[in-house]
Amino acid sequence: MINEEFGKSLISTFNDPVGHGVHLLFNEWWQHASESAKDSYVTMINSDPHFAAFSQGDLYAEPIDFAATSELPLGTLGRTYHDWIVDNNLMTAIVANYKRLHESFEADGTLIGMPVEMKHAILRSYQTHDFQHVVTGYNSSGFGEVALQAFCLAQFPYPYFGMWLSVSTTRMTFTQPRTIVKMMDAISAGWTYGRTTGNIQCEKWETMLDQPLSEIRSRYGLSGMPSLQV
Repeated sequence: MINEEFGKSLISTFNDPVGHGVHLLFNEWWQHASESAKDSYVTMINSDPHFAAFSQGDLYAEPIDFAATSELPLGTLGRTYHDWIVDNNLMTAIVANYKRLHESFEADGTLIGMPVEMKHAILRSYQTHDFQHVVTGYNSSGFGEVALQAFCLAQFPYPYFGMWLSVSTTRMTFTQPRTIVKMMDAISAGWTYGRTTGNIQCEKWETMLDQPLSEIRSRYGLSGMPSLQV
């Protein structure tokens, strides 16, 4: 059941996903979530050996030397990641600073009720998100972002990804009906791609920076540019 207090946060994100993003919604939900829902997520993650290191915090890595990635050969994972960050005007500091922000949320009580497995998962997810854009080939457009979230949910039963899709389909239905076909195509294509390729959710990309991106993609069955259409 969704209680009235959390319902207000949901509506804030539905109406303004930039001002009240899914990352805030994710943090706020746990203190309102039923024990049954929380236990289900934790059990699904802990019962799969593939996600054990992810949920225990073993995959968290210190921020990479971003400047050094600009000196790697073209075509490597690290150089492609560097160029992705630069080309999309992204803040590399957010990865380093998110842990500090997360700790401040924990100190002020925002994360009350969040299982420790989810705390580890959200920190690592922020570190790997842009690597996953690079490895899958999904662009940074709105539909590219939605497709990547669907791809990730297909591989990892994680509520953050589900919340992204919930917000997207709610806005599509009630405020942006002209986007229905494109939105559902992006979700369907991303979900299908995630279900039919190797699982990339628990990889240590930081150890592969000097490897050719084409070889990495081949290992996971990722080829060409992913479609945003069905």
